[in-house]
Amino acid sequence: MSVSMLISPAWAQGSGAQGGGIESILLILAMFAVLYFLMIRPQMKRAKEHKALIDGLQKGDEVVTAAGILGRITKVDEQHVTVVIAENVEVQMQRQAIQIVLPKGTIKTIQ
Repeated sequence: MSVSMLISPAWAQGSGAQGGGIESILLILAMFAVLYFLMIRPQMKRAKEHKALIDGLQKGDEVVTAAGILGRITKVDEQHVTVVIAENVEVQMQRQAIQIVLPKGTIKTIQ
C-alpha cells in the first residue's frame, strides 16, 4: 500500500500557504480582542480601583497590608502611612502597600 493511495494528491498539494491573507489578519485581531477583554481590561479596572483606595486613605482607617498585617492608620502623608499594629507598635509603610480598607470596628484589640 503506497502513500498516494491514502492521501489524495490534491489534498497534499493544497496544504501550502495559499490565500488566507484577510483570514489570518481577522484571526489575529480576534485573538487580540479576546486577550484585551479577558486580561488587559480587568487588570486596568483593578489598578483604577486600587488607586482610588490609596487616594482615599485617612487617619483612623483599619487596613490590611500587602504582607497581611492588620492595623489602624495613625498618620498619612504624600507617600507613606503610619499604621499601629499593636499597642505601642507603629510601622511606617508606603501607601501602595495597603491592599484593603476594612469596615470600622473590625479590629478591636488595637488602642
